[in-house]
Amino acid sequence: MLAILEAKKAGLLNRNHWLSNIVAGVIVGVVALPLAMAFAIASGAKPEQGLYTAIVAGLFVSIFGGTRLQIAGPTGAFIVVLSGITAKYGIEGLQIASLMAGVILLLLGLAKMGGIIKFIPDPVIVGFTAGIGVIIWVGQWKYFFGLPEVVGEHFHTKLYNLLQVFPQFDLATTLLAVLAISLVIYSPKLPGLKRVPGPLVALVVTTLIQITFQFEGIKTIGTAFGGIPHGLPEFAAPSITWGEVIELIGPAFTIAMLGAIESLLSAVVADGMAGTRHDSNQELVGQGLANIIAPFFGGFAATGAIARTATNIRNGGTSPIAGIVHSITLIVILLLLAPLAVHIPLATLAAILFVVAWNMSEAKHFVKMVRRAPRADVAILLVTFTLTVFADLVVAVNIGVILATLHFLRRMATSVEVRQSTEQELTQEFSHKGFINLPPGVLVFAVEGPFFFGAVENFERALAGTHTDPQHLIIRLKWVPFIDITGLQTLEEVIRDLQKRGVNVMLSGANSRVRDKLIKVGIINLIGETNHFSSFDEALDFLKTRRNESAEEQHSQKVAESDPVQQFLNTSRKYFLSSSEQRSKKDCD
Repeated sequence: MLAILEAKKAGLLNRNHWLSNIVAGVIVGVVALPLAMAFAIASGAKPEQGLYTAIVAGLFVSIFGGTRLQIAGPTGAFIVVLSGITAKYGIEGLQIASLMAGVILLLLGLAKMGGIIKFIPDPVIVGFTAGIGVIIWVGQWKYFFGLPEVVGEHFHTKLYNLLQVFPQFDLATTLLAVLAISLVIYSPKLPGLKRVPGPLVALVVTTLIQITFQFEGIKTIGTAFGGIPHGLPEFAAPSITWGEVIELIGPAFTIAMLGAIESLLSAVVADGMAGTRHDSNQELVGQGLANIIAPFFGGFAATGAIARTATNIRNGGTSPIAGIVHSITLIVILLLLAPLAVHIPLATLAAILFVVAWNMSEAKHFVKMVRRAPRADVAILLVTFTLTVFADLVVAVNIGVILATLHFLRRMATSVEVRQSTEQELTQEFSHKGFINLPPGVLVFAVEGPFFFGAVENFERALAGTHTDPQHLIIRLKWVPFIDITGLQTLEEVIRDLQKRGVNVMLSGANSRVRDKLIKVGIINLIGETNHFSSFDEALDFLKTRRNESAEEQHSQKVAESDPVQQFLNTSRKYFLSSSEQRSKKDCD
Protein backbone atom coordinates (compact mmCIF):
# COMPACT_ATOMS: atom_id res chain seq x y z
CA MET A 1 0.00 0.00 0.00
CA LEU A 2 1.23 3.52 -0.78
CA ALA A 3 2.58 5.13 2.36
CA ILE A 4 0.78 8.39 1.63
CA LEU A 5 -2.56 6.56 1.33
CA GLU A 6 -1.87 4.72 4.56
CA ALA A 7 -1.10 8.05 6.24
CA LYS A 8 -4.36 9.51 4.92
CA LYS A 9 -6.27 6.49 6.18
CA ALA A 10 -4.68 6.97 9.62
CA GLY A 11 -5.66 10.66 9.63
CA LEU A 12 -2.03 11.86 9.56
CA LEU A 13 -2.62 14.24 6.64
CA ASN A 14 -5.05 16.37 8.66
CA ARG A 15 -4.09 19.98 9.41
CA ASN A 16 -3.34 19.29 13.06
CA HIS A 17 -0.37 17.15 11.91
CA TRP A 18 1.02 19.66 9.41
CA LEU A 19 3.16 21.77 11.73
CA SER A 20 5.18 18.91 13.24
CA ASN A 21 5.83 17.40 9.82
CA ILE A 22 6.77 20.74 8.24
CA VAL A 23 9.26 21.42 11.04
CA ALA A 24 10.72 17.92 10.72
CA GLY A 25 10.94 18.29 6.92
CA VAL A 26 12.79 21.62 7.14
CA ILE A 27 15.28 20.21 9.65
CA VAL A 28 15.92 17.12 7.54
CA GLY A 29 16.31 19.28 4.43
CA VAL A 30 18.98 21.34 6.21
CA VAL A 31 20.73 18.14 7.36
CA ALA A 32 20.57 16.74 3.82
CA LEU A 33 22.21 19.83 2.28
CA PRO A 34 25.86 19.16 3.22
CA LEU A 35 25.44 15.37 3.07
CA ALA A 36 24.03 15.41 -0.46
CA MET A 37 26.91 17.56 -1.72
CA ALA A 38 29.51 15.50 0.14
CA PHE A 39 28.16 12.19 -1.17
CA ALA A 40 28.00 13.56 -4.71
CA ILE A 41 31.62 14.75 -4.66
CA ALA A 42 32.80 11.45 -3.14
CA SER A 43 30.88 9.57 -5.85
CA GLY A 44 32.61 11.47 -8.64
CA ALA A 45 29.66 13.75 -9.41
CA LYS A 46 29.18 17.49 -9.01
CA PRO A 47 27.81 18.81 -5.70
CA GLU A 48 24.61 20.14 -7.27
CA GLN A 49 23.87 16.66 -8.63
CA GLY A 50 23.70 15.40 -5.08
CA LEU A 51 21.09 18.08 -4.32
CA TYR A 52 19.10 17.17 -7.44
CA THR A 53 19.16 13.51 -6.38
CA ALA A 54 17.97 14.34 -2.86
CA ILE A 55 15.14 16.51 -4.20
CA VAL A 56 13.79 14.01 -6.73
CA ALA A 57 14.34 10.85 -4.67
CA GLY A 58 12.97 12.42 -1.50
CA LEU A 59 9.81 13.48 -3.32
CA PHE A 60 9.08 10.23 -5.16
CA VAL A 61 9.91 7.88 -2.28
CA SER A 62 7.72 9.90 0.09
CA ILE A 63 4.77 9.69 -2.31
CA PHE A 64 5.18 6.19 -3.77
CA GLY A 65 7.21 4.37 -1.09
CA GLY A 66 6.07 1.79 1.43
CA THR A 67 6.97 3.60 4.66
CA ARG A 68 5.57 7.00 5.54
CA LEU A 69 8.72 8.10 7.39
CA GLN A 70 11.44 7.31 4.86
CA ILE A 71 13.79 10.06 3.69
CA ALA A 72 15.63 9.14 0.50
CA GLY A 73 18.64 10.57 -1.27
CA PRO A 74 22.31 9.85 -1.97
CA THR A 75 23.95 7.85 0.84
CA GLY A 76 27.40 6.86 2.00
CA ALA A 77 26.80 3.19 1.23
CA PHE A 78 26.73 4.03 -2.49
CA ILE A 79 30.01 5.98 -2.58
CA VAL A 80 32.28 2.98 -3.20
CA VAL A 81 30.13 1.57 -5.99
CA LEU A 82 29.23 4.88 -7.65
CA SER A 83 32.76 6.30 -7.62
CA GLY A 84 34.00 3.17 -9.38
CA ILE A 85 31.28 3.42 -12.03
CA THR A 86 31.95 7.14 -12.57
CA ALA A 87 35.68 6.56 -12.90
CA LYS A 88 35.15 3.89 -15.54
CA TYR A 89 32.07 5.04 -17.46
CA GLY A 90 31.77 8.74 -16.66
CA ILE A 91 28.88 10.60 -15.07
CA GLU A 92 26.52 9.71 -17.93
CA GLY A 93 27.34 6.03 -17.44
CA LEU A 94 26.53 6.46 -13.76
CA GLN A 95 23.15 7.96 -14.65
CA ILE A 96 22.35 5.15 -17.09
CA ALA A 97 23.30 2.54 -14.47
CA SER A 98 21.11 4.36 -11.92
CA LEU A 99 18.16 4.34 -14.32
CA MET A 100 18.63 0.63 -15.02
CA ALA A 101 18.89 -0.05 -11.28
CA GLY A 102 15.59 1.79 -10.85
CA VAL A 103 13.93 -0.52 -13.37
CA ILE A 104 15.33 -3.56 -11.54
CA LEU A 105 14.06 -2.26 -8.18
CA LEU A 106 10.65 -1.54 -9.69
CA LEU A 107 10.41 -5.07 -11.10
CA LEU A 108 11.53 -6.58 -7.78
CA GLY A 109 8.80 -4.66 -5.98
CA LEU A 110 6.10 -5.62 -8.51
CA ALA A 111 7.24 -9.26 -8.28
CA LYS A 112 6.77 -9.15 -4.47
CA MET A 113 10.45 -9.85 -3.82
CA GLY A 114 10.83 -7.32 -1.01
CA GLY A 115 10.80 -9.95 1.72
CA ILE A 116 13.83 -11.78 0.33
CA ILE A 117 16.25 -9.02 1.34
CA LYS A 118 15.71 -9.79 5.03
CA PHE A 119 17.37 -13.18 4.57
CA ILE A 120 20.81 -11.60 4.13
CA PRO A 121 22.60 -12.50 7.40
CA ASP A 122 23.73 -9.81 9.82
CA PRO A 123 27.46 -10.71 9.62
CA VAL A 124 27.35 -10.02 5.88
CA ILE A 125 25.58 -6.67 6.31
CA VAL A 126 27.86 -5.54 9.15
CA GLY A 127 30.92 -6.75 7.24
CA PHE A 128 30.27 -4.83 4.04
CA THR A 129 28.98 -1.66 5.73
CA ALA A 130 32.07 -1.57 7.95
CA GLY A 131 34.23 -2.11 4.87
CA ILE A 132 32.47 0.74 3.07
CA GLY A 133 33.09 2.94 6.12
CA VAL A 134 36.83 2.25 5.95
CA ILE A 135 36.95 2.98 2.21
CA ILE A 136 35.06 6.27 2.63
CA TRP A 137 37.34 7.31 5.49
CA VAL A 138 40.54 6.68 3.56
CA GLY A 139 39.04 8.14 0.39
CA GLN A 140 38.49 11.51 2.09
CA TRP A 141 42.05 11.94 3.37
CA LYS A 142 43.05 14.07 0.40
CA TYR A 143 40.31 16.62 1.18
CA PHE A 144 40.63 16.44 4.98
CA PHE A 145 44.42 16.89 5.00
CA GLY A 146 44.79 18.81 1.75
CA LEU A 147 46.94 16.10 0.15
CA PRO A 148 47.98 16.01 -3.51
CA GLU A 149 45.93 13.88 -5.87
CA VAL A 150 47.03 10.22 -5.92
CA VAL A 151 46.10 7.32 -8.15
CA GLY A 152 45.50 3.69 -7.32
CA GLU A 153 43.13 1.18 -8.81
CA HIS A 154 42.94 -0.90 -5.63
CA PHE A 155 42.52 0.13 -2.02
CA HIS A 156 45.93 -1.04 -0.85
CA THR A 157 47.79 0.80 -3.62
CA LYS A 158 45.79 3.97 -3.02
CA LEU A 159 46.42 3.74 0.72
CA TYR A 160 50.15 3.24 0.14
CA ASN A 161 50.31 6.25 -2.19
CA LEU A 162 48.41 8.41 0.32
CA LEU A 163 50.84 7.47 3.06
CA GLN A 164 53.73 8.38 0.74
CA VAL A 165 52.42 11.94 0.21
CA PHE A 166 51.11 12.36 3.75
CA PRO A 167 54.04 14.57 4.83
CA GLN A 168 52.82 17.10 2.24
CA PHE A 169 49.58 17.79 4.13
CA ASP A 170 48.31 21.39 4.20
CA LEU A 171 48.23 22.77 7.74
CA ALA A 172 45.39 25.26 7.20
CA THR A 173 43.19 22.66 5.53
CA THR A 174 43.86 20.14 8.29
CA LEU A 175 43.11 22.62 11.10
CA LEU A 176 39.87 23.72 9.41
CA ALA A 177 38.88 20.06 8.94
CA VAL A 178 39.59 19.31 12.61
CA LEU A 179 37.43 22.29 13.61
CA ALA A 180 34.67 21.06 11.29
CA ILE A 181 34.65 17.53 12.67
CA SER A 182 34.66 18.90 16.22
CA LEU A 183 31.62 21.04 15.44
CA VAL A 184 29.80 18.11 13.81
CA ILE A 185 30.31 15.98 16.92
CA TYR A 186 30.11 18.46 19.79
CA SER A 187 27.96 21.41 18.67
CA PRO A 188 24.66 19.61 19.39
CA LYS A 189 25.84 19.31 23.02
CA LEU A 190 26.24 23.07 23.41
CA PRO A 191 23.41 25.12 25.00
CA GLY A 192 21.20 26.68 22.38
CA LEU A 193 22.47 24.45 19.56
CA LYS A 194 20.84 21.16 20.55
CA ARG A 195 18.19 21.48 17.83
CA VAL A 196 20.64 22.62 15.16
CA PRO A 197 22.24 19.79 13.12
CA GLY A 198 25.97 19.49 13.67
CA PRO A 199 26.84 19.28 9.95
CA LEU A 200 25.01 22.58 9.35
CA VAL A 201 26.91 24.32 12.18
CA ALA A 202 30.21 23.04 10.77
CA LEU A 203 29.25 24.12 7.25
CA VAL A 204 28.26 27.65 8.26
CA VAL A 205 31.19 28.29 10.63
CA THR A 206 33.94 26.98 8.35
CA THR A 207 32.46 28.70 5.31
CA LEU A 208 32.41 32.05 7.16
CA ILE A 209 36.04 31.49 8.23
CA GLN A 210 37.05 30.82 4.63
CA ILE A 211 35.13 33.88 3.39
CA THR A 212 36.84 36.03 6.02
CA PHE A 213 40.45 34.84 5.71
CA GLN A 214 40.53 33.46 2.13
CA PHE A 215 43.13 30.76 2.80
CA GLU A 216 44.82 29.97 -0.51
CA GLY A 217 45.64 26.35 0.26
CA ILE A 218 42.05 25.40 1.13
CA LYS A 219 40.05 23.94 -1.74
CA THR A 220 36.39 24.96 -1.97
CA ILE A 221 33.43 24.02 -4.11
CA GLY A 222 34.16 27.14 -6.16
CA THR A 223 37.81 26.30 -6.86
CA ALA A 224 37.09 22.62 -7.54
CA PHE A 225 33.75 22.75 -9.36
CA GLY A 226 33.13 26.40 -10.20
CA GLY A 227 30.24 26.69 -7.76
CA ILE A 228 26.64 25.48 -7.90
CA PRO A 229 24.29 26.56 -10.74
CA HIS A 230 21.58 28.96 -9.65
CA GLY A 231 18.19 27.42 -10.40
CA LEU A 232 16.50 24.09 -10.86
CA PRO A 233 17.85 21.33 -13.10
CA GLU A 234 16.55 20.96 -16.62
CA PHE A 235 14.93 17.79 -17.91
CA ALA A 236 17.42 15.87 -20.05
CA ALA A 237 17.15 12.24 -21.06
CA PRO A 238 20.44 10.28 -21.01
CA SER A 239 21.42 8.91 -24.42
CA ILE A 240 21.35 5.15 -24.07
CA THR A 241 22.73 2.58 -26.48
CA TRP A 242 22.24 -1.17 -26.38
CA GLY A 243 25.96 -1.67 -25.92
CA GLU A 244 25.94 0.53 -22.82
CA VAL A 245 22.99 -1.42 -21.41
CA ILE A 246 24.89 -4.69 -21.79
CA GLU A 247 28.07 -3.22 -20.32
CA LEU A 248 26.32 -1.58 -17.36
CA ILE A 249 23.99 -4.43 -16.38
CA GLY A 250 26.45 -5.63 -13.73
CA PRO A 251 26.88 -2.20 -12.06
CA ALA A 252 23.12 -1.65 -12.29
CA PHE A 253 22.41 -4.88 -10.40
CA THR A 254 24.98 -3.85 -7.80
CA ILE A 255 23.24 -0.50 -7.28
CA ALA A 256 19.83 -2.18 -7.15
CA MET A 257 20.95 -4.79 -4.63
CA LEU A 258 22.66 -2.26 -2.38
CA GLY A 259 19.76 0.17 -2.72
CA ALA A 260 17.24 -2.50 -1.77
CA ILE A 261 19.25 -3.54 1.29
CA GLU A 262 19.85 0.03 2.45
CA SER A 263 16.27 1.23 1.94
CA LEU A 264 14.68 -1.78 3.64
CA LEU A 265 17.11 -1.58 6.55
CA SER A 266 16.17 2.08 6.92
CA ALA A 267 12.48 1.11 6.84
CA VAL A 268 13.06 -1.46 9.59
CA VAL A 269 14.85 1.16 11.71
CA ALA A 270 11.93 3.55 11.17
CA ASP A 271 9.45 0.87 12.24
CA GLY A 272 11.43 0.26 15.41
CA MET A 273 11.60 3.96 16.28
CA ALA A 274 8.02 4.94 15.44
CA GLY A 275 6.10 1.68 15.91
CA THR A 276 5.00 1.62 12.26
CA ARG A 277 4.95 -1.24 9.77
CA HIS A 278 6.34 -0.80 6.29
CA ASP A 279 5.39 -2.50 3.01
CA SER A 280 8.70 -3.82 1.65
CA ASN A 281 7.39 -4.45 -1.86
CA GLN A 282 5.87 -0.98 -2.20
CA GLU A 283 9.08 0.50 -0.80
CA LEU A 284 11.04 -1.12 -3.63
CA VAL A 285 8.53 0.28 -6.11
CA GLY A 286 9.03 3.77 -4.69
CA GLN A 287 12.81 3.41 -4.72
CA GLY A 288 12.66 2.13 -8.28
CA LEU A 289 10.62 5.12 -9.49
CA ALA A 290 12.99 7.52 -7.70
CA ASN A 291 16.04 6.01 -9.39
CA ILE A 292 14.32 6.01 -12.79
CA ILE A 293 13.32 9.68 -12.60
CA ALA A 294 16.44 11.16 -10.89
CA PRO A 295 18.82 10.72 -13.89
CA PHE A 296 16.43 12.72 -16.09
CA PHE A 297 17.01 15.73 -13.80
CA GLY A 298 20.78 15.45 -13.44
CA GLY A 299 20.69 13.11 -10.45
CA PHE A 300 22.01 9.61 -9.85
CA ALA A 301 21.37 6.58 -7.61
CA ALA A 302 19.52 7.11 -4.34
CA THR A 303 18.12 5.01 -1.53
CA GLY A 304 16.59 5.32 1.91
CA ALA A 305 18.93 7.21 4.25
CA ILE A 306 18.95 5.79 7.77
CA ALA A 307 20.42 8.88 9.45
CA ARG A 308 18.03 11.34 7.77
CA THR A 309 15.06 9.05 8.38
CA ALA A 310 15.97 8.83 12.07
CA THR A 311 16.35 12.64 12.20
CA ASN A 312 12.89 12.97 10.66
CA ILE A 313 11.33 10.77 13.34
CA ARG A 314 13.19 12.43 16.24
CA ASN A 315 11.96 15.85 15.14
CA GLY A 316 8.28 14.92 14.96
CA GLY A 317 7.82 13.54 11.45
CA THR A 318 4.78 11.26 11.24
CA SER A 319 3.75 11.28 7.56
CA PRO A 320 5.13 11.64 4.00
CA ILE A 321 4.53 15.40 4.32
CA ALA A 322 7.92 15.63 6.09
CA GLY A 323 9.71 13.97 3.16
CA ILE A 324 7.96 16.25 0.67
CA VAL A 325 8.84 19.36 2.72
CA HIS A 326 12.45 18.10 2.88
CA SER A 327 12.58 18.24 -0.94
CA ILE A 328 10.94 21.69 -1.03
CA THR A 329 13.48 22.97 1.52
CA LEU A 330 16.35 21.86 -0.70
CA ILE A 331 14.72 23.57 -3.68
CA VAL A 332 14.43 26.85 -1.75
CA ILE A 333 18.07 26.61 -0.59
CA LEU A 334 19.16 25.89 -4.17
CA LEU A 335 17.28 28.90 -5.50
CA LEU A 336 18.29 31.40 -2.81
CA LEU A 337 21.70 30.37 -1.46
CA ALA A 338 23.45 28.68 -4.38
CA PRO A 339 25.91 31.59 -4.96
CA LEU A 340 27.25 31.22 -1.40
CA ALA A 341 28.19 27.58 -1.99
CA VAL A 342 31.39 28.55 -3.83
CA HIS A 343 33.03 29.26 -0.46
CA ILE A 344 32.20 25.88 1.17
CA PRO A 345 35.52 24.13 1.98
CA LEU A 346 35.88 20.58 0.72
CA ALA A 347 37.64 19.84 4.02
CA THR A 348 34.33 20.48 5.80
CA LEU A 349 32.52 18.01 3.59
CA ALA A 350 35.34 15.51 4.18
CA ALA A 351 34.96 15.99 7.95
CA ILE A 352 31.24 15.29 7.64
CA LEU A 353 32.03 12.11 5.70
CA PHE A 354 34.52 11.08 8.39
CA VAL A 355 31.63 11.04 10.86
CA VAL A 356 29.40 9.24 8.34
CA ALA A 357 32.11 6.60 7.81
CA TRP A 358 32.45 6.09 11.57
CA ASN A 359 28.69 5.68 11.98
CA MET A 360 28.53 3.29 9.02
CA SER A 361 31.33 1.13 10.37
CA GLU A 362 29.38 0.42 13.57
CA ALA A 363 32.73 -0.19 15.21
CA LYS A 364 31.29 -1.10 18.62
CA HIS A 365 28.86 -3.57 17.09
CA PHE A 366 31.62 -4.95 14.86
CA VAL A 367 33.97 -5.56 17.81
CA LYS A 368 31.15 -6.99 19.91
CA MET A 369 30.26 -9.44 17.15
CA VAL A 370 33.89 -10.50 16.75
CA ARG A 371 34.17 -11.15 20.49
CA ARG A 372 30.82 -12.85 21.13
CA ALA A 373 29.48 -14.36 17.91
CA PRO A 374 30.06 -18.03 16.99
CA ARG A 375 33.28 -18.70 15.13
CA ALA A 376 31.60 -19.36 11.80
CA ASP A 377 29.73 -16.03 11.95
CA VAL A 378 32.94 -14.21 12.88
CA ALA A 379 34.67 -15.81 9.90
CA ILE A 380 31.87 -14.71 7.56
CA LEU A 381 32.03 -11.18 9.02
CA LEU A 382 35.80 -10.89 8.57
CA VAL A 383 35.78 -12.40 5.07
CA THR A 384 33.05 -10.02 3.92
CA PHE A 385 34.82 -7.04 5.50
CA THR A 386 38.20 -7.94 4.00
CA LEU A 387 36.82 -8.55 0.52
CA THR A 388 34.85 -5.29 0.62
CA VAL A 389 37.97 -3.30 1.43
CA PHE A 390 40.58 -5.08 -0.68
CA ALA A 391 38.57 -6.66 -3.52
CA ASP A 392 35.07 -5.56 -4.51
CA LEU A 393 31.75 -4.93 -2.79
CA VAL A 394 29.80 -7.26 -5.10
CA VAL A 395 32.33 -10.04 -4.66
CA ALA A 396 32.26 -9.51 -0.90
CA VAL A 397 28.46 -9.68 -0.62
CA ASN A 398 28.17 -12.67 -2.96
CA ILE A 399 30.84 -14.68 -1.18
CA GLY A 400 29.51 -13.62 2.22
CA VAL A 401 26.00 -14.78 1.35
CA ILE A 402 27.32 -18.05 -0.14
CA LEU A 403 29.39 -18.78 2.97
CA ALA A 404 26.45 -17.93 5.23
CA THR A 405 24.17 -20.18 3.17
CA LEU A 406 26.60 -23.09 3.27
CA HIS A 407 27.03 -22.63 7.01
CA PHE A 408 23.27 -22.58 7.47
CA LEU A 409 22.84 -25.73 5.40
CA ARG A 410 25.53 -27.50 7.41
CA ARG A 411 23.83 -26.53 10.65
CA MET A 412 20.46 -27.61 9.28
CA ALA A 413 21.89 -30.94 8.14
CA THR A 414 23.45 -31.65 11.53
CA SER A 415 20.22 -30.67 13.28
CA VAL A 416 18.26 -33.33 11.35
CA GLU A 417 18.14 -36.46 13.46
CA VAL A 418 17.40 -39.94 12.14
CA ARG A 419 17.40 -42.49 14.92
CA GLN A 420 15.93 -45.82 15.92
CA SER A 421 13.14 -45.51 18.48
CA THR A 422 13.54 -47.77 21.49
CA GLU A 423 10.67 -49.48 23.25
CA GLN A 424 11.36 -47.39 26.34
CA GLU A 425 10.92 -44.14 24.35
CA LEU A 426 7.78 -45.43 22.69
CA THR A 427 6.38 -46.57 26.04
CA GLN A 428 6.86 -43.08 27.45
CA GLU A 429 5.33 -41.46 24.36
CA PHE A 430 2.27 -43.72 24.27
CA SER A 431 1.85 -44.39 27.99
CA HIS A 432 -1.61 -42.79 27.90
CA LYS A 433 -2.69 -45.47 25.43
CA GLY A 434 -1.37 -48.38 27.41
CA PHE A 435 1.47 -49.19 25.04
CA ILE A 436 3.25 -52.39 26.11
CA ASN A 437 5.84 -53.28 23.50
CA LEU A 438 6.52 -53.55 19.78
CA PRO A 439 5.46 -56.67 17.91
CA PRO A 440 8.42 -58.99 17.23
CA GLY A 441 10.35 -58.33 14.03
CA VAL A 442 9.47 -54.61 13.94
CA LEU A 443 11.90 -51.69 13.96
CA VAL A 444 10.91 -48.02 14.15
CA PHE A 445 12.98 -45.08 12.82
CA ALA A 446 12.02 -41.45 13.36
CA VAL A 447 13.15 -38.60 11.11
CA GLU A 448 13.17 -35.27 12.96
CA GLY A 449 13.78 -32.15 10.85
CA PRO A 450 13.61 -31.16 7.18
CA PHE A 451 14.41 -34.10 4.93
CA PHE A 452 16.52 -32.26 2.33
CA PHE A 453 19.69 -32.97 0.41
CA GLY A 454 21.88 -31.99 3.34
CA ALA A 455 20.26 -34.58 5.62
CA VAL A 456 20.43 -37.51 3.20
CA GLU A 457 23.74 -38.78 4.56
CA ASN A 458 22.35 -38.87 8.12
CA PHE A 459 19.37 -40.93 6.93
CA GLU A 460 21.46 -43.44 5.01
CA ARG A 461 23.96 -43.80 7.85
CA ALA A 462 21.22 -44.40 10.43
CA LEU A 463 19.52 -47.12 8.39
CA ALA A 464 22.83 -48.75 7.56
CA GLY A 465 23.39 -49.15 11.28
CA THR A 466 20.77 -51.90 11.56
CA HIS A 467 22.77 -55.16 11.83
CA THR A 468 19.82 -57.48 11.20
CA ASP A 469 16.95 -57.03 8.77
CA PRO A 470 13.58 -56.77 10.52
CA GLN A 471 10.35 -58.15 9.12
CA HIS A 472 8.72 -54.72 9.23
CA LEU A 473 10.36 -51.26 9.29
CA ILE A 474 8.24 -48.23 10.22
CA ILE A 475 9.65 -44.81 9.19
CA ARG A 476 7.98 -42.03 11.17
CA LEU A 477 7.71 -38.75 9.22
CA LYS A 478 5.66 -36.87 11.79
CA TRP A 479 8.43 -34.33 12.50
CA VAL A 480 9.44 -33.74 8.87
CA PRO A 481 8.17 -30.25 7.84
CA PHE A 482 9.21 -30.64 4.19
CA ILE A 483 11.11 -32.95 1.86
CA ASP A 484 12.97 -32.08 -1.33
CA ILE A 485 13.62 -34.14 -4.45
CA THR A 486 16.98 -35.43 -3.17
CA GLY A 487 15.32 -36.64 0.00
CA LEU A 488 12.54 -38.28 -2.02
CA GLN A 489 15.00 -40.04 -4.31
CA THR A 490 17.06 -41.27 -1.38
CA LEU A 491 13.96 -42.52 0.41
CA GLU A 492 12.90 -44.39 -2.73
CA GLU A 493 16.34 -46.01 -3.11
CA VAL A 494 16.41 -47.08 0.53
CA ILE A 495 12.90 -48.57 0.31
CA ARG A 496 13.79 -50.55 -2.83
CA ASP A 497 16.95 -51.86 -1.21
CA LEU A 498 15.06 -52.93 1.93
CA GLN A 499 12.34 -54.59 -0.12
CA LYS A 500 14.95 -56.62 -2.00
CA ARG A 501 16.16 -57.85 1.38
CA GLY A 502 12.63 -58.91 2.30
CA VAL A 503 11.83 -56.01 4.63
CA ASN A 504 8.32 -54.58 4.54
CA VAL A 505 8.63 -50.77 4.73
CA MET A 506 5.84 -48.69 6.26
CA LEU A 507 5.51 -44.89 6.40
CA SER A 508 3.52 -42.99 9.03
CA GLY A 509 2.67 -39.48 10.15
CA ALA A 510 3.56 -37.48 7.00
CA ASN A 511 1.91 -34.05 6.84
CA SER A 512 -0.21 -33.09 3.83
CA ARG A 513 2.65 -31.42 1.89
CA VAL A 514 5.03 -34.33 2.40
CA ARG A 515 2.28 -36.87 1.66
CA ASP A 516 1.42 -35.14 -1.64
CA LYS A 517 5.07 -35.32 -2.71
CA LEU A 518 5.28 -39.00 -1.72
CA ILE A 519 2.25 -39.69 -3.89
CA LYS A 520 3.56 -37.60 -6.79
CA VAL A 521 6.91 -39.42 -7.05
CA GLY A 522 5.29 -42.85 -6.64
CA ILE A 523 6.66 -43.83 -3.23
CA ILE A 524 3.18 -44.63 -1.90
CA ASN A 525 2.62 -46.99 -4.84
CA LEU A 526 6.03 -48.52 -4.20
CA ILE A 527 5.24 -49.50 -0.62
CA GLY A 528 1.52 -50.07 -1.26
CA GLU A 529 -1.44 -48.12 0.10
CA THR A 530 -1.79 -50.61 2.97
CA ASN A 531 1.66 -49.64 4.24
CA HIS A 532 1.01 -45.90 4.44
CA PHE A 533 -0.62 -44.54 7.60
CA SER A 534 -1.60 -41.09 8.76
CA SER A 535 -0.36 -41.82 12.29
CA PHE A 536 2.02 -44.18 14.07
CA ASP A 537 -0.89 -45.57 16.12
CA GLU A 538 -2.58 -46.81 12.97
CA ALA A 539 0.61 -48.55 11.83
CA LEU A 540 0.94 -50.34 15.18
CA ASP A 541 -2.74 -51.34 15.18
CA PHE A 542 -2.35 -52.70 11.66
CA LEU A 543 0.67 -54.82 12.65
CA LYS A 544 -1.09 -56.11 15.77
CA THR A 545 -4.15 -57.02 13.71
CA ARG A 546 -2.04 -58.88 11.15
CA ARG A 547 -0.19 -60.60 13.97
CA ASN A 548 -3.49 -61.76 15.52
CA GLU A 549 -4.82 -62.98 12.17
CA SER A 550 -1.60 -64.87 11.55
CA ALA A 551 -1.80 -66.40 15.01
CA GLU A 552 -5.41 -67.53 14.40
CA GLU A 553 -4.43 -69.17 11.10
CA GLN A 554 -1.55 -71.01 12.74
CA HIS A 555 -3.83 -72.10 15.57
CA SER A 556 -6.46 -73.44 13.13
CA GLN A 557 -3.82 -75.37 11.27
CA LYS A 558 -2.50 -76.96 14.45
CA VAL A 559 -6.04 -77.94 15.52
CA ALA A 560 -6.69 -79.48 12.14
CA GLU A 561 -3.49 -81.48 12.29
CA SER A 562 -4.34 -82.90 15.74
CA ASP A 563 -7.96 -83.94 14.85
CA PRO A 564 -8.11 -87.61 13.36
CA VAL A 565 -11.41 -86.97 11.55
CA GLN A 566 -10.07 -83.84 9.95
CA GLN A 567 -6.88 -85.67 8.96
CA PHE A 568 -8.97 -88.46 7.26
CA LEU A 569 -11.01 -85.90 5.35
CA ASN A 570 -7.89 -84.05 4.19
CA THR A 571 -6.26 -87.34 3.04
CA SER A 572 -9.42 -88.41 1.18
CA ARG A 573 -9.65 -85.06 -0.57
CA LYS A 574 -6.02 -85.26 -1.67
CA TYR A 575 -6.61 -88.83 -2.98
CA PHE A 576 -9.74 -87.77 -4.82
CA LEU A 577 -8.02 -84.81 -6.45
CA SER A 578 -5.07 -86.97 -7.47
CA SER A 579 -7.36 -89.66 -9.06
CA SER A 580 -9.31 -87.06 -10.97
CA GLU A 581 -6.11 -85.62 -12.45
CA GLN A 582 -4.96 -89.10 -13.59
CA ARG A 583 -8.32 -89.85 -15.32
CA SER A 584 -8.28 -86.53 -17.08
CA LYS A 585 -4.78 -87.19 -18.36
CA LYS A 586 -5.79 -90.67 -19.65
CA ASP A 587 -8.78 -89.27 -21.54
CA CYS A 588 -6.52 -86.73 -23.20
CA ASP A 589 -4.16 -89.49 -24.33
